Amino acid sequence: MGSVQRAMRLLECVAGRAHGAPAKQLARETGLALPTAYHLLRTLVHEGYLRREKGLFFLGEAAERLGSSGARQKRRSTIVDALAGFRDAIGVPVYYAVYQDGEIEIRCVSDTPGNPAVEEWADFRETGHAHAIGQCLLSQLDEQGRRDHLQRHPVQPVTPYTVPDGRALLRRLERTSRMEAVTERQEYALGTVCAAIPITLGTTAATMAISLPCHQADRLLPVARQLQSEIGRLLGSLAISISM
Repeated sequence: MGSVQRAMRLLECVAGRAHGAPAKQLARETGLALPTAYHLLRTLVHEGYLRREKGLFFLGEAAERLGSSGARQKRRSTIVDALAGFRDAIGVPVYYAVYQDGEIEIRCVSDTPGNPAVEEWADFRETGHAHAIGQCLLSQLDEQGRRDHLQRHPVQPVTPYTVPDGRALLRRLERTSRMEAVTERQEYALGTVCAAIPITLGTTAATMAISLPCHQADRLLPVARQLQSEIGRLLGSLAISISM
């Protein structure tokens, strides 16, 4: 444990030196004996946590990966907390998704036992044509991007209410305003209605969505507008976090 603590002190000291530092300076600033500092520095270089150039020590790739992982985890915690806040404010399940590397990715879902999320009984990535999340993300792509997606994930029946074919879906998407909420009723899951709100994140297509049981369908648009208002109020502080 003592060796780990001493190694961490060295890492922290190096992290505070953008232009690197020699072993003697690091030993002095961490209060370590020079032989001990040399031994730990060599070990940290061997493991990739530090690198040595012309007698100076800098953070290595392994340490930088740890920093990136921590930053990603912090951003994820931020969006998880935000979705939980939206869920509690409007009383329905809330979803966050992005279109990345040609695929629909559900990044976070926030629900409660009393208001459960829609069960993913058919792969969300392959059935983007059938649910509001997928339709909202596809509506933000250009025509070539939509056609490319549908070539890889052709329209197929999911429920009796699913859009019948690719041409019908493309016509629907063309009529959808870029910042307009997208709704669907029982196209992905019988007994469920959904709405998705487009989010602008630079060039990344993103959305937050809600779902309700069919007997509450009259609440869908009012609750979607409430979510849109909540997103608009907090988006400035979340813009970086939700692009995680």
